Amino acid sequence: MNKPLTFGRMVFPILNYAILIGFALLCLLPMVHLLAISLSSGPAAAAGYVTFLPVDLTFKAYQFVANKPEFLRSMGVSLQRVLIGVPLDIFLTLLIAYPLSKDERTLSFRKGYITFFMITILFGGGLIPWYMVIKMTGLLDSIFALILPGAVSVFNVILLFNFFRNLPKEIEEAAFIDGAGHWYALWKIFVPLSMPAIATLILFTAVGHWNSWFDGIILMNRTEHYPLQSYLQTVIVQEGLQKMMTIQDTALMQEVSNRTNKAAQIFIGALPILLVYPFLQRYFMSGIVLGSVKG
Repeated sequence: MNKPLTFGRMVFPILNYAILIGFALLCLLPMVHLLAISLSSGPAAAAGYVTFLPVDLTFKAYQFVANKPEFLRSMGVSLQRVLIGVPLDIFLTLLIAYPLSKDERTLSFRKGYITFFMITILFGGGLIPWYMVIKMTGLLDSIFALILPGAVSVFNVILLFNFFRNLPKEIEEAAFIDGAGHWYALWKIFVPLSMPAIATLILFTAVGHWNSWFDGIILMNRTEHYPLQSYLQTVIVQEGLQKMMTIQDTALMQEVSNRTNKAAQIFIGALPILLVYPFLQRYFMSGIVLGSVKG
């Protein structure tokens, strides 16, 4: 039976779409403005004439960035961090989430393990003990100093083991009856069925590694080991650009402004995540909500 089309039922979809479009524009327009600045001439950007379209279109700012070995080297460090860190983080999260998704009969002292992990969320040792542990283990000034200390995210573990607990138990029981073990059940049953959740965690982890800047500044003794965000923090926020410029850079900077150069570097730094996000977005609804079993 169709409900009568009232004024409220007609207005609600319009308001709903208007609000969602407004939020989308709030997220999109700053990036469009940043791109327009990076593609504009130095004087136009410095004078504040640029809004959402480039003024005096030029690619000089990107040419300046392409000639910066420090920028390219730091991007390589960030790519290395993501390519090593994300698979390691997901692998460890799977190994922890799978046993925690069982009951007390399968995993003894399960509640104790969960309590242990929850304590790490509520309490931390502080910055100095964290730094001293990394230093004493010999990880300082290496790529693994950026990867291993945060390799296990308890938040991701909670999301994943809740997803595992919502999967049909009959599939796992049938596999055990046929002679499968826990290792086979994890990789052949749970992982394929949990791809929406795993894809969501991959994106969370990749964004976390890519956007992290504080640990690079604290744990790296040499600037050539900085990841991209740490480099951008030094160049843009701390105004360290002038100390890193060569004679060729100074000549090129006469054709661009400091503002267009910063905009180009920020946009290039955000571009990899912007390119990856659309491919994983379709998993968000089923990955974050962690839906229940239907049947």
